[in-house]
Amino acid sequence: MSADYTVQGSVAVVTLNNPPVNGLGLATRSAAVDAIRRAESDDAVKAIVLTGAGKAFSGGADIREFNSPKALTEPTLHTLIRVVEDCSKPVVAAIHTVCMGGGLELALGCNYRVALPGAQIALPEVKLGLLPGAGGTQRLPRVLGLEMALNMVVTGTPVLSEKLAGTALFDEVFPPGTDLVAAAVAFAGRVADVRPLPRVRDRQVGYPNPEGFLQASREQVKAMAGPFPAPLACVETVAASCTMPFEDGLKFERERFLHLMQTPESKALRHAFMAERAASKVPDVPSDTPTRSIASAAVVGAGTMGGGIAMNFANAGIPVTILETTQEALDKGMATIRKNYENTVKKGKLAPEKAEQRIGLVTGTLSYQDIARADIVVEAVFEDLQVKESVFRQLDAVMKPGAILASNTSTLDLNRIAAFTGRPHDVIGLHFFSPANVMKLLEIVRGGETGKDVLATALALAKKIRKTGVVSGVCDGFIGNRMLEQYLRQAYFLLDEGALPQQVDAAIERFGFAMGPFRMSDLAGNDVGWYIRKRRAVESPHIAYSKTADLLCEQGRFGQKTGAGWYDYRAGERKAHPSQLVNDMIVQHSKDIGVERRAIADVEIVERLVFALVNEGAKILEEGIALRASDIDMVYLTGYGFPLHRGGPMFYADTVGLPKVLEAIRSYARGRHGEAWTPAPLLERLAAEGKGFNG
Repeated sequence: MSADYTVQGSVAVVTLNNPPVNGLGLATRSAAVDAIRRAESDDAVKAIVLTGAGKAFSGGADIREFNSPKALTEPTLHTLIRVVEDCSKPVVAAIHTVCMGGGLELALGCNYRVALPGAQIALPEVKLGLLPGAGGTQRLPRVLGLEMALNMVVTGTPVLSEKLAGTALFDEVFPPGTDLVAAAVAFAGRVADVRPLPRVRDRQVGYPNPEGFLQASREQVKAMAGPFPAPLACVETVAASCTMPFEDGLKFERERFLHLMQTPESKALRHAFMAERAASKVPDVPSDTPTRSIASAAVVGAGTMGGGIAMNFANAGIPVTILETTQEALDKGMATIRKNYENTVKKGKLAPEKAEQRIGLVTGTLSYQDIARADIVVEAVFEDLQVKESVFRQLDAVMKPGAILASNTSTLDLNRIAAFTGRPHDVIGLHFFSPANVMKLLEIVRGGETGKDVLATALALAKKIRKTGVVSGVCDGFIGNRMLEQYLRQAYFLLDEGALPQQVDAAIERFGFAMGPFRMSDLAGNDVGWYIRKRRAVESPHIAYSKTADLLCEQGRFGQKTGAGWYDYRAGERKAHPSQLVNDMIVQHSKDIGVERRAIADVEIVERLVFALVNEGAKILEEGIALRASDIDMVYLTGYGFPLHRGGPMFYADTVGLPKVLEAIRSYARGRHGEAWTPAPLLERLAAEGKGFNG
């Protein structure tokens, strides 16, 4: 975490050295300031090259110092940039691979910038609910022009350096294969005596009728920003680059940055950013744990889930074989995979040749022997323990030693499944979410005997197939579905008491959920929950459920796949239409069980659904099923449509305040079905201590 200093002839080379992306943490900032001042005071040095070691020029702020005093301790990034900009000798930024956020802002403070092609150039702060806070909104428009700079700041999308060649951002983009430091030193030698030193801050932003363009941009950004304030704030700060003097623009940028830092939306996005990185860390599985090679895969079951899982392997370039019991089922599954890829091509998201290449990686078979040499096999059959037993006994008999045997079970006991084999250390749960080729979450279920190398391999595989892997212990439903059951119980109780499906869905969707519980159930299939409730009736008869969902299923209304569920669906469309038949059924059921229906406010609907998640999440956390509260948040953000701007259920509870959450839960415990509201001991303890789930 430093900046290395060398001298080549009359040029000092300052190299940021803070792996993995040369984050601009306090130690690195301090070392860089010292190095620039050292070079400036050395009469033998005529120019300075600033570059980055390893695989980045700089990725910007050091995420390890987020929300810590070090982020604001001198020298700050502002101070470092000012030292560079005020240096009496030319400073040349030599950019490669990654130059983002504060790294780009630092480069913009240099007198000259040279780069290799392929470097990713970006100001991605908007993705954390922020805006560039060290001059990026004021300097970038001065080198790229108002329109291009605004687009980069508002979207945060990286642009390759060669696409910016010819702009004032770069003085030179070298050919591929160039020795960057040597070329930058030679460039620095050529400009060593040029005076006055060029500074980005001295340039003007030229744009015809900027106000007309900015107003159109405001309207466009407002329409796409949703609940997030940062995109519109980005427009206003970039606008300042052409309406204010430079120093005033810097001050305005800083004020907006500090304001955004305190918004709940930015705090939620920063929490999610850190949570995603924390999820891959398991305390007793070191980062250097050996992993098993995954060069080939197999999937048992060619249904919707199995086909989607197979596509994940193919998308990552891993050959995969799908096993089915009948040729008809196999053909149907393979045809669906081809259709999915063809639809992606039609949408322009995949080149035809890439689609054919991926389709070619997927083969089908009816024989277990044909998958025996696969490095990993994922079972994706019906959610029934006897069916799983049959599959795993056959896998145990044929799979090669060292193969990973994974189950896609969403609720069943993984330890019982592992016990069907003679190699429980090779068994792990890989719970994909439908559609498996789209949804980002992968719940990785660690059995009692799952090997550490198997768990490490699963976490690495999640990254390779572009999933967010979250580790769960073994319990009924694991993290996501165990919590979801309490959420759905409350949704169904609300129907008994006076609400209708469309009101419940509308309330939670206004809160920010992608889809309410009833539209979600219709999409997933109401028969799935029906099967689980039947199992619960045998295994846990003391748990009370509303009978409404069972009445629905008894009429064959399983959702979109049958054209009727909680809502009516018309042929050829997925739009949910309120069903008078279902609404009448709900009202009648309330009468049948002697419940007088009442008006239910939206705030009660949201609290009961969300706090049911929170309370069960607290139990899961205390039991050690989830390693950390942020893991629970990642499950709900990436797998269940929880609103990103609220940071996940546990983070949202912290934002509301745990004493308030506990007070609401105790209030609902005094109402109908109060037994469903037993406060989690961890929630009670943290509320009493004035603490939160997330630290």
